[in-house]
Amino acid sequence: MRIAEAARRLGTSPRMLRYRDLLGLLPPVREPPSARQHAGRRSPGRAPGHRQFGEDDLAAVSLALGIEQRYDVSPAALAFGLRVLTEPGVRAEVADLGRRIGRIRPLPARALEFEKERALRLLGLTPGRQPARRPQ
Repeated sequence: MRIAEAARRLGTSPRMLRYRDLLGLLPPVREPPSARQHAGRRSPGRAPGHRQFGEDDLAAVSLALGIEQRYDVSPAALAFGLRVLTEPGVRAEVADLGRRIGRIRPLPARALEFEKERALRLLGLTPGRQPARRPQ
């Protein structure tokens, strides 16, 4: 279905659906435009470059709308939350911030010591021992 019909069924606007798509809050488009569409011919009922909304798209937007309402967050905040969950670098920086401002408890010293010992074992070292020099 076209964007106007999808927006009507979801109780939102086409503009908001385009915004959600730009934020990455919709499933990816499964069908890239065919070469025939690029050559100026269109498939019946589909304009080139226009997203067709399926039931999966509607379900994803409906879920996002529910999360936004339940937790009082914007679409942009929800998109950032997804980014935190999927990008390890972003997750690490947000966790560091959380620890620094006291929203996330620091790792227990015992866990940090375990990780240090594990890293040393992986490097072939024992605690307190210097790495062997490689012959040149």
